[in-house]
Amino acid sequence: MRVYKLIILLFLSFLMGQSSCSICMGSTQVSNQPSGNVYYVSPTGSNSNPGTLDRPWATPGYGSRQLRPGDTLIILGGRYILSQYDDDIIVPQYSGNPNAWITIKGEEGDRPVLAGRDNLLTAIDLSGKSYIRIENLEITSDNGAQFRDGIEALGESISNIVIKNVYIHHIDEFGINIEDVNGLQIIDSQITHCGFGAIGGPEGDEGGWRNVLIRGCSLSYSGHYYQGTPGPGPYDRPDGFGIEASNGPIEIAYTIAEHNRGDGLDSKSANTYIHHCIVANNSCDGVKLWGDNSKIENTLIYGRGDGDTSETPWSPIVISTETSNSRFEIINVTVDDFVGRNYLMHVQYDYPSTPVNLTLRNTIFRGVGENSPIFISARTNLTADHNLFYMPNSEFILVHGDIVYNASNINSLGSGNLYGDPLFVNPAFGTAGDYHLKNGSPAIDSGSPTNAPLDDLDKNPRPQGSGFDIGAYER
Repeated sequence: MRVYKLIILLFLSFLMGQSSCSICMGSTQVSNQPSGNVYYVSPTGSNSNPGTLDRPWATPGYGSRQLRPGDTLIILGGRYILSQYDDDIIVPQYSGNPNAWITIKGEEGDRPVLAGRDNLLTAIDLSGKSYIRIENLEITSDNGAQFRDGIEALGESISNIVIKNVYIHHIDEFGINIEDVNGLQIIDSQITHCGFGAIGGPEGDEGGWRNVLIRGCSLSYSGHYYQGTPGPGPYDRPDGFGIEASNGPIEIAYTIAEHNRGDGLDSKSANTYIHHCIVANNSCDGVKLWGDNSKIENTLIYGRGDGDTSETPWSPIVISTETSNSRFEIINVTVDDFVGRNYLMHVQYDYPSTPVNLTLRNTIFRGVGENSPIFISARTNLTADHNLFYMPNSEFILVHGDIVYNASNINSLGSGNLYGDPLFVNPAFGTAGDYHLKNGSPAIDSGSPTNAPLDDLDKNPRPQGSGFDIGAYER
């Protein structure tokens, strides 16, 4: 009876787990598939058993190697110590196929813990595999023992992978470490306190990251743990998300990246789309874009420095590329900075001779620290309209090549540009802030409907009043 019930629950979970996104992710949708075998692992099992519910296997690594296309491995609740390379690592021997995915998941309602030690390379190795679904697992170190990556795929390209409802935390290197992938969804997952970063990987040989969706995740506190200590470890600037040059597209949506000792979201991929995200209180840059056709929308970025007022070279937004005529958009974004003494945003600072195209619309830039203007290179083709600027302690607001804008002439930058205090409910530095707009904010009803999103960061419809608001939140 229990086996039948679990199969029904798995089927319902599968039907409810499909995600939609604006990127073409059709290749990662789990198709209706014929039922394969359902196997079980339990801390009280034995690998000499047949893997049934009443006679389960003992180790997830062994169980993963028995799976064929269409099969499901359910890891029953409990704590599994992973220490031996490579017997203890989950490494599926086979890939699934479009009509018969392989699923490895924790027991519904009793998420199992995979605890690594003895400097184990990883808990799950998906290198070279396709059509694999990983769900409802917790991956961590065994009480501070040395343990490197949570999930990795290196050396061989992977495709059509779904990682859902995983909790990866307190490990020494990457939470998820992937080199080349075509078709990946990371959904509703928490990846925190990883020494090298939450999600990232080395530069790929086959296009890097392609057709990727990250949705509903927390990518936070990177660098705040290393080998049983609060960190930092030996790694420079651990990011919430940081990938090398890739073809994309990459979509990061409804995700929080906060308190990382590196950047919040750093994408060198072309076709990166970041929306409905909160990037807060990261030590270094907030959002960094390098690739053509990339966009930030409906996103809140604040707290650079994470409570440390030391002067640094980091900025809330950085756009930097060596590819001529790359296109970038920043639409309905809210940016706030407390530290000052650096640019609130800089565009092509390192590559001033490379022309790019930038659209800046319906965005709030507030920098209350000393000297926190915006830098935009002379060769940037800038379209800037309906933005609100407030830098009360800066000599000027924005420099575009040889043209300098201040409070008295910022309206000449483009239609609808304003200067004034946006009147946030509770701006913050190092702690959680509230960046909704108070009554009387000059941002209310002052935005443009042109290519504006039809909802805000809270998913409320736009507009609410007589016009669209400027910033990530609609009043």
